[in-house]
Amino acid sequence: MNNSAHKTGFIASMLTVMRKEWLDFYRDRRTFLLSLLVAPLLYPVIFLGIGKLSQMRAETQLEKPLEIPTVGMQHAPNLVKFMASYGITAKPAPADIEARVRAQQEDLALTIDADFAKNWQAGKPAKVDVITDTTRRNSDVTVARVKKVLESYGNGVGAMRLLIRGIDPGIASPLQVGTRDMATPEAKNSQFMTILLPMILTIFAFIGGAHLAMDTTAGERERQSLEPLLATPASRAALVGGKMLSATLLGLLSMLLILVSFKVSASLASGMAKQMDVSFLAMGKLLLTLLPLVLIGTALITALAAGAKSMKEAQSHIMWLMMLPMLPAYGLMAYPLKDTALWQYAVPFLSQNQLIQKITRGEVASFQQWAVYLGCSLALAAVLWALAVWRYKQEKLAISA
Repeated sequence: MNNSAHKTGFIASMLTVMRKEWLDFYRDRRTFLLSLLVAPLLYPVIFLGIGKLSQMRAETQLEKPLEIPTVGMQHAPNLVKFMASYGITAKPAPADIEARVRAQQEDLALTIDADFAKNWQAGKPAKVDVITDTTRRNSDVTVARVKKVLESYGNGVGAMRLLIRGIDPGIASPLQVGTRDMATPEAKNSQFMTILLPMILTIFAFIGGAHLAMDTTAGERERQSLEPLLATPASRAALVGGKMLSATLLGLLSMLLILVSFKVSASLASGMAKQMDVSFLAMGKLLLTLLPLVLIGTALITALAAGAKSMKEAQSHIMWLMMLPMLPAYGLMAYPLKDTALWQYAVPFLSQNQLIQKITRGEVASFQQWAVYLGCSLALAAVLWALAVWRYKQEKLAISA
């Protein structure tokens, strides 16, 4: 009976603190709306904006006529005419063409070898160099387009040479290599999501309730309103739990709005983005994936804010906190991992990244993967909550700055 009453009192105290923090936070309408709506409103701008820019870049670089500075264009008039038929016009190149490409004044240039005609007539390989800076991504589509036209010309002439000699061109290709793509339609249609979406969702989930978590601890300490709260009969665990619940609720509402905006954005987008899986089942899986991360972020920020004497000091942690969810994404770009090993689902941020990719690719995570992920994530959130409770039990917390 006493245990039951104690539990009831603990939960009642926690809910009372949560209600109090929400009412205080709601009174500042501007901060409330900014904390809740900035991310959901920003996401469609990012999603639609990047999609539109990528589409415009592809259209302009794949379809518009090109003028390519060419050194030695007089050595290969037939090649120049062939390129012109594909919308690529050769023009005389200045003497400092390499320096101009290096300075990004030109995307690329061609150099036709002085012995091109002699080698061509002798049936030897004739040399054409593509001058470009491979570290600049602004010209990669144009370079690929020009190289494809050059390869097409070379293959066509090579086949004609064999036919003139009465040889079947197929003899020169003894091996025919095909590709069977085992990727699901959802995976093909969600390549953009698998790159950018995990990073965006993990960042917003991790720090979605940061402002409220900091304000309920460091902010109240700075306003000297935390001391009366600590003097109440409510246990420190109930106080921390109530404050964390209020920040978690804010983070979950923000995540829910982000997923809704993602669903709307995908329906408004054009091209491949319009075909991505935005079903309610997929959105529900994403929300379940991000829930433990909201708890982890809220607990960590609450523990950090408990050691800060002012709101400004607590906000100084935001920069490195935002970097944490980015680390797995950058690491996977340099060293991709298969998502089959169970240990990955026990690593914070990496586990969320792998699960989000599975969901967006239309794949199904196994029971063991979900169990490892939820168990380890919730255990970490509990440890951080205990750390926050310990910080609240320290007497110096009640001393205002």
